[in-house]
Amino acid sequence: MLARIEQNAALLSASDLNRASHALIVLPKAAALDDLRGVPGVDALSAGLSRRKKKLAELAKSPLATDLAQGALVSWVMPDPARPVFERQTLLRKGLQLLLAEKPEAITIGVFGPAAGRRRAAELAVYAAWVNGARLPERKKTPEGAALRSIHLHGDRLPDGYSRQRAIAGGNLLCRELTVMPPNELTPEGYRRRVRALEKQRGWRHEEYDVKRLRRMGAGAFVAVAQGSARDDAAIVHLRYRHPRAKKSIALVGKGICFDTGGHNLKPARYMHGMHKDMNGSAVALGILLAASELKLPVQLDCWLAIARNDISPRAYHQNEVVTALNGTTIEVVHTDAEGRMVLADALALAARAKPDLMLNFATLTGSMHVAVGERYSGVLVTSDELARRAVAAGNAAGERVCVFPADEDYDEALESEIADVKQCTLEGEADHILAARFLKRFVGDRPWLHMDLSAARCKGGLGAVATDINGFGVAWGVEFLKGELDRSR
Repeated sequence: MLARIEQNAALLSASDLNRASHALIVLPKAAALDDLRGVPGVDALSAGLSRRKKKLAELAKSPLATDLAQGALVSWVMPDPARPVFERQTLLRKGLQLLLAEKPEAITIGVFGPAAGRRRAAELAVYAAWVNGARLPERKKTPEGAALRSIHLHGDRLPDGYSRQRAIAGGNLLCRELTVMPPNELTPEGYRRRVRALEKQRGWRHEEYDVKRLRRMGAGAFVAVAQGSARDDAAIVHLRYRHPRAKKSIALVGKGICFDTGGHNLKPARYMHGMHKDMNGSAVALGILLAASELKLPVQLDCWLAIARNDISPRAYHQNEVVTALNGTTIEVVHTDAEGRMVLADALALAARAKPDLMLNFATLTGSMHVAVGERYSGVLVTSDELARRAVAAGNAAGERVCVFPADEDYDEALESEIADVKQCTLEGEADHILAARFLKRFVGDRPWLHMDLSAARCKGGLGAVATDINGFGVAWGVEFLKGELDRSR
């Protein structure tokens, strides 16, 4: 549940601040405290800077908290509008963390400076307050404080109540909620129930391809992974959002592995820990769908969630098996822990049948992407340079940064098989993020396609606007990317 917002176009006054218990004050870029006349509480800021031997300019990189005489806690920030969105989001998140650490029911946000600057500052601050004020699922006997219930904004007002920021925050929160749920709760069956409930609430069209149906259809790549589970509860779930003025069709495809043991190539405990989060790619796709439908974007979206577990059992698939995917491609299994590309292969082949204008897929797919860029960027591989440019631009605008990797055809030499059309992967693991993309490209046909390997899905200490390790990376990027695609089609 996101906090309600109360807006006031008038600037935050001293009396407003006196009534607050926790306040974030977003200052305009200023060279000296004298430039901040009219901002309430500046005397406390001056004293705080002096006590800590800090300069005003340092507020552009790190927040400062002060206590006012009446007991309010105030966090001061001075984001530089010339700096990247990611840096400004990070600053505002850190400023809010100083307040939210006390688990307040309400916070006051005051933005100052020229009107255009106040608007952008308000958008970033409100979004950060929404995504960090909500509580993720926890199973503790005594919960660690209530969620933020209200935001009092001064200095800007939007008639729609910041609907775009609220929609993206809602999609981000859904993604994070699903990702942190324990694997005994978010089983494939439990995940499908959750999706059905969302479908009824949102009015999406809904169809499920269960294991029996997929086996009959010849989706051997997905079934190979799913067959290791004790229950046949895996499925490819298809959700449809339609807008009457849609001129563009886009497919969102997500990896939904609810737990990944590695199969017969069993992961050691260190690497199996946290593998209930291997469904994050599907949660990103679902979060984008939720935000897009909340905003009523004029687009046709088909969301495909490849939901399964990669378990170990006598029925689980083995190395050296050859399976046939939905599009007829035969695959030599090389490593059972490369299951994500298997379930995505058939999900992509299904999505491609409708010939969408563009296909986007999301997955926590390879360790090599994490080695390549760490946990602060996610990597993308695309079918054209123009698509790469648009992906990077969307990341910069949303504050969710992406790095483009090569995916040239000659990488296919590593995936040549003596017995099948293609190897699933190699045992060497070199450039596996690129080889995985080259493998997946075989299942998208001639469609324009972007693959995001979500190395930034978890970042210790938070990332950008989001303070939790599991940060929902990809949802804000997706909405920004969709906006750019729609702008281009007008």
